[in-house]
Amino acid sequence: MPTTAAGEPVVAQGSDAQRWDVVVIGSGIGGLVTASQLAAKGASVLVLERYLIPGGSGGSFKREGYTFDVGASMIFGFGEKGHTNLLTRALADVGQHCATVPDPAQLAYHLPGGLSVAVNRDYERFIADLTALFPHEARGIRAFYDTCWQVFRCLDAMPLLSLEDPAYLAKVFFRAPLACLGLARWLPVNVGDVARRHITDEQLLRFIDMECFCWSVMPADLTPMINAGMVFSDRHAGGINYPKGGVGVIAGKLVAGLEAHGGAIRYGARVVEVLLEGEGGSTRAVGVKLASGETIPARRVVSNATRWDTFAGTPGSDGAVARPLMARPLVDEAHTPRSETTWRRRYRPSPSFLSLHLGIDAGVVPEGFHCHHLLLERWEEMEAEQGVVFVSMPTLLDPSLAPEGRHILHTFTPSAMEHWQGLSPSAYAAKKAADAERLIARLEAILPGLTGAIRHREIGTPRSHRRFLGRAGGSYGPIPALRLPGLLPMPFNRTGVKDLYCVGDSCFPGQGLNAVAFSGFACAHRIGADLGLNPWQLPD
Repeated sequence: MPTTAAGEPVVAQGSDAQRWDVVVIGSGIGGLVTASQLAAKGASVLVLERYLIPGGSGGSFKREGYTFDVGASMIFGFGEKGHTNLLTRALADVGQHCATVPDPAQLAYHLPGGLSVAVNRDYERFIADLTALFPHEARGIRAFYDTCWQVFRCLDAMPLLSLEDPAYLAKVFFRAPLACLGLARWLPVNVGDVARRHITDEQLLRFIDMECFCWSVMPADLTPMINAGMVFSDRHAGGINYPKGGVGVIAGKLVAGLEAHGGAIRYGARVVEVLLEGEGGSTRAVGVKLASGETIPARRVVSNATRWDTFAGTPGSDGAVARPLMARPLVDEAHTPRSETTWRRRYRPSPSFLSLHLGIDAGVVPEGFHCHHLLLERWEEMEAEQGVVFVSMPTLLDPSLAPEGRHILHTFTPSAMEHWQGLSPSAYAAKKAADAERLIARLEAILPGLTGAIRHREIGTPRSHRRFLGRAGGSYGPIPALRLPGLLPMPFNRTGVKDLYCVGDSCFPGQGLNAVAFSGFACAHRIGADLGLNPWQLPD
């Protein structure tokens, strides 16, 4: 009989006493893609979400007439052609569609030394703009970004499913052998190596560092070339497209598709333990236990929590984030596979964020202002506490998100949990206010008069991210603790515990909505193979 970690017998309770084919812990985009894909294959699927709305950092919330995105609103994956439009595909597979608004620029950079670059949606225009700033690097700029296109074309030539399924690998190699060989070539490569092969100008190399940091929170030397190939090219291929109604619409439609195919989701259902059966190498997951004491049996369990929240052990090779900053892991130390210890030596949690959601007067926004901005005053501050500032103003694309005459301004900057721990309630409130004012003052450089134009303000800290998103230390996701060979060390979806899988940014290929959607497709495909549910033919 299966038991809890405390040795108590597991007894299924309540209306969910049926044994589900798959239980998914968490309704982030990776978890929802996994769940909806499996439901479309015919599996019985239950998603358990600790909070009141789906989506995690890909969700939205409403305040006083504003619809705020929890995380960034720079969304990849909504193209219409090829195989890298993963959000479009995930929705279509369950009969859903999301109307979007195209963004003419991915990001406007405001960097040290007066370096300003807006990444135009048109590739040739972007190359021309960057070359005008660095004319002596014209050939290197073209060679580097064209190399990114080589990677992208390999990805775009094949349906992106589980690399853990030999049958899939054989079929996709038969369909696109050159693309497979090309992709394998880039798996162990990082961006910095490729950039320095073509470029020598130090300021331009720093710009490429920032090109990587804006979505990976890592410099080029630590960013896998596979990820860069996807991002640096898809912004021109499929483009950046904002979902009408806010980013949370994506999660809402995935939930609707899940339910339309017989799946279910429960909110306010906090999983505290993965139930296990057997010992040693025969240990397998057989269900989950909720904070209420209810137990739910399942043939397969998927954790959309971070790997630090899933398995026991101290995060980070240097122990920088201690276990007291997190909830109890879902799998205890006795059953945590050795492979997770190896993973912790290779990866550490990235910082969390100080995040401001502001409602501002539209009159303060100049004509032609871009939706997305990145601000850095000193190069040496790129990886520092509250160094880089990110800005999103999605109402420039969808005015319905704010009351008439107003705009949303969402700004966030990396901030580590240790700066917010051990504070009294009054000291915590004072730090929130002071740090928020300092961040707003910095934004005056690109939005003069902002301070006097604010009509609504919400302040989030790493503690907010941990509380509402259930993430270890409020972290954005894993980053290398040392220099690693591209994506090769990133774990896939299967774990060292049988019938327990992971999905999300702690798995291949990493952070970002399109990346975790890839992880969701891969996880659902691997489980589908294990349950005998996959169709014989690959998707078109």
